[in-house]
Amino acid sequence: MNINKAKRIVIKTGSSLIAGENGVVRDMWLASLVEDIAKLKEEGKEILLVSSGAVALGRQALQFGKKKLKLEEKQAAAACGQVELIRTYQRHLQPHGITAAQILLSIEDSENRRRYLNARNTMEMLLEMGALPIINENDTVATAELRFGDNDRLAARVAQMMGADLLVLLSDIDGLYTGNPQVKKDAKHVPVVEEITEKIEQMAGGSISAISSGGMVTKIAAAKIAVGSGCHTIITKGTKDHPISILKKGGLHTVFKASESPKKARKRWIADTLAPLGEVVIDAGAVEALKKGKSLLPAGVKRVKGDFARGDAILVKTLDGKEVGRGLSAYASSDIQKILGLKSDKLEEVLGFKGREEVIHRDDLVI
Repeated sequence: MNINKAKRIVIKTGSSLIAGENGVVRDMWLASLVEDIAKLKEEGKEILLVSSGAVALGRQALQFGKKKLKLEEKQAAAACGQVELIRTYQRHLQPHGITAAQILLSIEDSENRRRYLNARNTMEMLLEMGALPIINENDTVATAELRFGDNDRLAARVAQMMGADLLVLLSDIDGLYTGNPQVKKDAKHVPVVEEITEKIEQMAGGSISAISSGGMVTKIAAAKIAVGSGCHTIITKGTKDHPISILKKGGLHTVFKASESPKKARKRWIADTLAPLGEVVIDAGAVEALKKGKSLLPAGVKRVKGDFARGDAILVKTLDGKEVGRGLSAYASSDIQKILGLKSDKLEEVLGFKGREEVIHRDDLVI
């Protein structure tokens, strides 16, 4: 996988790339990154940007200096710095006709099913409208116990959530080496990782930058999350202007290969990991439609069993009780009860809100 073949890409940039040691935005570099992103979007690619930098910029604004910040000081710095960060991105995006959209996520947003769906649906809509979702951890409310801890892992969770097929981690080093190249002069660059083994994990060293909270350890952890979701991961050096253009032209990097596509990984997750919390019983016509790869519509649903919420895993059964599949419900059980057998154009009238046309979308269904 290379960036030229990818369709949906998550790009992550760290604090040390956004801000210099003095906490001031590296404006020319940021403008070059935005120009690269604009070119990717012109090529028809969907881009999500995970950007650190709020705390580094807020530290400067609040005159905290270089001291180690307490949790409440860090949260205050994030609150001030996030404003400057998004304002700077918007200033550079505007000439390209791209709207910046701020998304602040906590770890609960990736683990709570309803919040996960809301976040995903919001980002899907932003991509559909051509905006650039700019994602950061919600440091102003997250406690030490409820944090991703670094934006490498946050980026991996976003890639997982959005079914991205490529995650690009811009770093201060051009990929994985057999050892820390600053310490071991004989350390060799690793261009491709087919599988993240214990040996690969042992190659990771500590963080090189004084500003960044991550390092190769967190990047390997992020790659592990992403490839497990069917998303190839690239680690490459991002310090020079136009880092994505450099990568596209063959700049040095390490690629961690995913063994399956995001769609297959998602289907496997639905089939093997999630515990069903209810079921729907469907008629013969709906069974045939599902076997042809179509979504499950309310018109084919005859009964609903169990008490479940939107986004929960449920079983799909025939009238004689045979399981034909399982998937993620687009509606709570109480709402499905109201729309049994109805055509999709009647749903809003009955429910009082405009929901999805399907009870289970084909992308969320395993037969």
